[in-house]
Amino acid sequence: MPGSNLTRVEAEERKAIVEAPIHYHISLDLTTGAKTFESSTLICFNAQPGSSTFLDLIADEVTSVELNGESLDPAKVFADSRVMLHDLKTKNEVTVKARCRYSNTGEGLHRSVDPSDGNVYLYSQFEVPDARRVYAVFDQPDLKATFDFKVLAPASWIVTSNMPASSVEDDPRETQDGTLGDKPNETTRLWVFEPTPVMSSYLTAICAGPYAEWHTEYLNEDGRTVPMAQYCRQSLAEAFAKDVDYLFDITKKGFAFYAKTWGVPYPYAKFDQIYVPEYNAGAMENIGMVTIRDSYVFESKVTDALAERRVVTVLHELAHMWFGDYVTMKWWNDLWLNESFAEFTSTLATAEATEWHDAWATFCSGEKSWALRQDQLPTTHPIVAPINDLNDTYVNFDGITYAKGASVLKQLVFYVGRERFFEGIHSYLNKHAYSNATLADLLGELEKTSGRDLKAWSAKWLEESGINTIAASVAEAADGTIAELKLTQTAPEEHPVLRPHRLAIGFYNEDKATGKIVRTEQFELDVDGETTIVQAAAGKPRPALILVNDDDLTYTKIRFDAESQAFAEANLHRFDDALARAVTWLAFWDMTRDGEFPAERFVDMTLRLLATETESTTFRYALACMSTTAHHYVAPARREDVLRHVAAGLWKLANAAEAGSDTQFQLITAYLGYGEEGDEAFAANARGLLDGTVSLPGLDIDNNFTWTIVNALASVNEFGDSDIEAQLARRDTTENREFALGARAVKGTAEAKDWAWDQALHNDDLTNSQLEAVARGFSATPDTELAEPFAAKYFETVDWIWANKTYHMAEALLNGLYPGYADPATLTRLGDAWLEEHFAADNALKRLIVENVASSHRTLKVRDYNAAL
Repeated sequence: MPGSNLTRVEAEERKAIVEAPIHYHISLDLTTGAKTFESSTLICFNAQPGSSTFLDLIADEVTSVELNGESLDPAKVFADSRVMLHDLKTKNEVTVKARCRYSNTGEGLHRSVDPSDGNVYLYSQFEVPDARRVYAVFDQPDLKATFDFKVLAPASWIVTSNMPASSVEDDPRETQDGTLGDKPNETTRLWVFEPTPVMSSYLTAICAGPYAEWHTEYLNEDGRTVPMAQYCRQSLAEAFAKDVDYLFDITKKGFAFYAKTWGVPYPYAKFDQIYVPEYNAGAMENIGMVTIRDSYVFESKVTDALAERRVVTVLHELAHMWFGDYVTMKWWNDLWLNESFAEFTSTLATAEATEWHDAWATFCSGEKSWALRQDQLPTTHPIVAPINDLNDTYVNFDGITYAKGASVLKQLVFYVGRERFFEGIHSYLNKHAYSNATLADLLGELEKTSGRDLKAWSAKWLEESGINTIAASVAEAADGTIAELKLTQTAPEEHPVLRPHRLAIGFYNEDKATGKIVRTEQFELDVDGETTIVQAAAGKPRPALILVNDDDLTYTKIRFDAESQAFAEANLHRFDDALARAVTWLAFWDMTRDGEFPAERFVDMTLRLLATETESTTFRYALACMSTTAHHYVAPARREDVLRHVAAGLWKLANAAEAGSDTQFQLITAYLGYGEEGDEAFAANARGLLDGTVSLPGLDIDNNFTWTIVNALASVNEFGDSDIEAQLARRDTTENREFALGARAVKGTAEAKDWAWDQALHNDDLTNSQLEAVARGFSATPDTELAEPFAAKYFETVDWIWANKTYHMAEALLNGLYPGYADPATLTRLGDAWLEEHFAADNALKRLIVENVASSHRTLKVRDYNAAL
């Protein structure tokens, strides 16, 4: 539908016509059936007299449209997801009544049925442009408005929105479909909510259902008492109750940290956090009511990395209440202003206001590694990305917008000084409160407080693509001291820009008393241009390791001098500081995936690191990158031997790990991903863990870990469909249905792969989360022979997927079904041919394909490098 993809030009033209004040009166009837709901919207707005514009609306049927007292024929004015409005007056009123559809894709108003108790849960997800799936709207961020919501729902449900409810009244009518509520033919209630402040439509929200709820209050810095609430499904209430007080405490610490740091108290009437099922994203910053994926409700043991990620996510969404909600971008090209800032400040808050003091090491290993990977793809783009339409926006929720932007902001804070930076943020928030702003507005305030000209900085850091590399070289004097420490900055040929950096150089040596590698000196300096001499290092004794970008203060790739590299490779596991380990490990991983460091040496170095690493996210990413290396990057002739070597190493480390520790849990989970059909020892270990004949001290075989074992056994064809169904029958829940579908799809047979392919593409009853589970299982079996037949089928199916699926489901399918274990030579040949034939395809579609094919090109290049050693 051409009207569903709003262009920037169309948005600018509509902004020139539609004028404030804009006010919405939205009534939703959620009692009319299990498939659709009734939506009625009255919009009062000003406009240029005599002009024409349109509303956005995706609906099964528009039943009536009335503009300024005149009834319009829906058949004539509603088409291509737009309601046309002609001959506007200075002041206008338009009413649109429609029948809209619940989704099972996490877009618009998602409807989920919990199989464990039959309860129905609804939640909305409107970013980027999906408020139009629920009500008629000018769905672009710079047409801010106020909103009144009224919601009719079954009486057993609660309804939440951006604002507190002003009234909740019983309605004598019965629901038309008893399956909607918890009780057949129950009565209904009408929920009326207070008017919102001026806000963008994508930040409005509605959730409804029999959610379990907890409440507290926060004494805000402006003297107001802010009500707080947390919600989740009833089936998760027992598990969630154990964490609610902790999560309230984290949130309150965030309130205090942000208000103090920015000098602006929390601006809204309440703050709810509602954990919802089958969520596409991690969370969403709806004003006053954040929605969060309920996989963050921990019924089973999770890694410390995930527990910390939950804290960062909570603080990330809270940061948006100021940066993104209180002040909002004018158009999606400044999406990074929302996401980069929230990512940076949530990490800062996590490190300084919670118990997760190594959050910057977490950021380096997790977020920054994501940024480096994204920034070296052919689809790299400036942080301030060109966004021509909504499809461009979808694909820019990526490692550059989030992680590179956050890393660059960290560099900017160091560049201008923390105090002056946050003074500028204070001015920016106050000046543009409840309105829209641009990058120029932000830089203008930062220039005033810092005294620096940031236009040149912005031009190189925010408006140019690519990543630099800073390499160290050392000339030694006859007495072993440093005669010259030189830093050489380079840029990729396709993005030849050298950037100014404010960074630190760390000297590291062995502490003889402890045997640890510790920092003994540090120098801060500016690096600009191609060559920088570190004057402060001259005459110093040569340390065992010279670490460029110590403390991870700038965004760059680094390369060691030869002696430092050899020392780091042999001794990384002895580094005392978590952030120094993360920076160093990331450099070795980058060299490995660039084909500059042997894959098998990276594997062995990682195994040594895993024996002592204590930072959970570094541990998690080290495991993941070792897996990629062993499966894809080693020489093909060595692959089976390396995989067996890794599996044996993980099993040994798991058995030696501290009982019940995060390390033990991550190691045994990773081991279960290295099964091969016919490996009797692996099958015996996995079955033994499942039936209790094999045990590791302190390892709890809980629900989720049981499914990890089931998945491992299914992958080596030791667990069939009937076994999987029997396991599901023991506890049929939303999560376990997803686990079961994934286990069926991961089986190492051609029949299982055909089934998974067909289910993912054609079973429209699958929820978004179930579809993703099937796709993950399909692509997770590391068998080239099984994957090879799907290489051609994948590229033959791309156009159909793009034409027939919503964006989020198309993305899940095009990424999840990519047969990455097929021969990379085959994938690159077919992928390059598809791209050549589809040069005129939608940019968002091409980007998804380019990135998958680029990963195969890299695999081929790095594999060949290792084969040639």
